[in-house]
Order: sequence, then C-alpha cells, then structure tokens
Amino acid sequence: MPQEQPLVSIIVPIYNAKNHIARCVESIRRQTYRNLEILLLNDGSEDVSLQVCQMYAGVDDRIILIDKANSGVAATRNLGLRCAGGKYLQFVDADDTLMPNATELLVDRAERYGVDLVIAHYNRITPPRPRSEEAAAKKSRPPRPDKVQTYGFLLEGPMNKQEFAAGLMQEPASFYYGVMWNKLYRADLVRAHEDIQCAEELDWSEDLYFNLNYIRYAETFYALSTPIYNYYNTPGSAVHTVLNPVNVVTTRAALFNYYKDLYEQMGLYEEYKPQIYKYLVAIAET
Repeated sequence: MPQEQPLVSIIVPIYNAKNHIARCVESIRRQTYRNLEILLLNDGSEDVSLQVCQMYAGVDDRIILIDKANSGVAATRNLGLRCAGGKYLQFVDADDTLMPNATELLVDRAERYGVDLVIAHYNRITPPRPRSEEAAAKKSRPPRPDKVQTYGFLLEGPMNKQEFAAGLMQEPASFYYGVMWNKLYRADLVRAHEDIQCAEELDWSEDLYFNLNYIRYAETFYALSTPIYNYYNTPGSAVHTVLNPVNVVTTRAALFNYYKDLYEQMGLYEEYKPQIYKYLVAIAET
C-alpha cells in the first residue's frame, strides 16, 4: 500500500445490536488498513448498544459516534453519507464482521486500477441450530462449528460498465450485487449526485436502490475474488423479517423502473429485458 493512505469512511448503522456490536467494531478497529474514519450511528437503540459504542469511542479516536432517534437503516446510512469525510466509503452492518485485510484489499484495487467501484466476494456464516437440552447436557460433545459458504461469481479483474452490467444479469437477485457491504465506493461520486442515496421509502432493497443509482454514474469497476466480509445469517435479522405484501409490490415496481432506466441508458435494455423480468419473479419468491 502507498505510504499516504487515503481516508476511508466506514459507516455502521446500529440498532439493538448488543449481542454483536463489540465483535463488529473490533473487526473494523483491527483492520490492517489504518487510516479509517469509523462512523458508528446509533439509531435509537433500546439496549446497551449505545453504551458499548461510547466505550469504543473513548479508546479509539478514529471513531465518530452519532446518537440519533430511530429512523430506520436507510435514513441512518444516508446520515452517515452526509457526515463522511473520506475519499472512499465502506459499509458494515452491526451484526457482521470484516476480514482483517478487507479495507486494504479494496483500497489497493481502487487505487491501482483507478476504478469507481470495487466489488468483492463474501462469506455467509450460518450458526448451528441449538441442540436440545438433553444433547446440551452431554458436555463431552464438542460445540458444532459455524457453516461458512463463500459467494461471488465475477472473475478477478477490471471491467467497464457494459461488462459489469452483463455480469449483473447473470444473477440479478444476488446479494453479491444488491448489498452495500461487499463494495468500496468513491465518495466524490456520491457527493456529486444527490440521487445516490438509500431509498428511505422502501421496505427492503434500499441497498440495491443505492447501487443502481451509483452504477448509473460509475464507469469503471473491479471484481475482487477474495472474500472480505462475513455476513452472519442469523434469525431475527432484517432479512428474516416478514414483509408487507403491498410494500413488496410497490418496491418491485420501483426497482424495475430503476433497472429499466439504467439499462436503457447503456443501450442494453432490449438485450437484457428477459433477465430483468425474471428478476422481479425471483425477488417476489425470496
């Protein structure tokens, strides 16, 4: 890495994350990349998450703690975007962790290839199901390990917008493309375009809304095949909550329009129209 490291703002929305927040913050603080601005945004937590964050802010001057009334993850991320001062933006969810060299790898590719977006493989970690009381009583049995699966399908290397868009259509409903936490963004690109933000009116897929708007203005991309993020697939997370069917229909319609506009802009809509329609069916079943 260059001696003068560009500042990276890592945005972490937090809501009632007492069981995970210490693990999350420690993974960020221990990054091999040191020039970080760690924005911890407490979204009106009703547990001890704020107190844990206050403790960390007292021992690491890279941490900026923002305590606010509850407004949801999209509005919280948007506040983080407005407060971020780094050259690059990175996102972490409070119940997940970064691999130790995550930021270093992302910034290395961004700087070396001069790209607007770096996208990386990630690990999905599923804890074992709790044993019955009878099985738990048998202390001689060792604890079962977490199940770790790595996701991501683009080959390592730089891409232009058309190549990235074609790759997206391989699996348009994939977390790999839709989420924000396996990517590195250029902050100046976000600041230059007010429409690059999380959709506060959407029930879900607010990450994908951000990404589709960002891709509209990005021109160059890099796929990193090393997994840099640990996504914990835990019951009770936002992914497992029951969605309002009316809001699902509304969101699907909105996302279709974003996809359509993006691919029309690139002159690729007619070619990929079947995959975009198929995507609407896929997200309806998730």
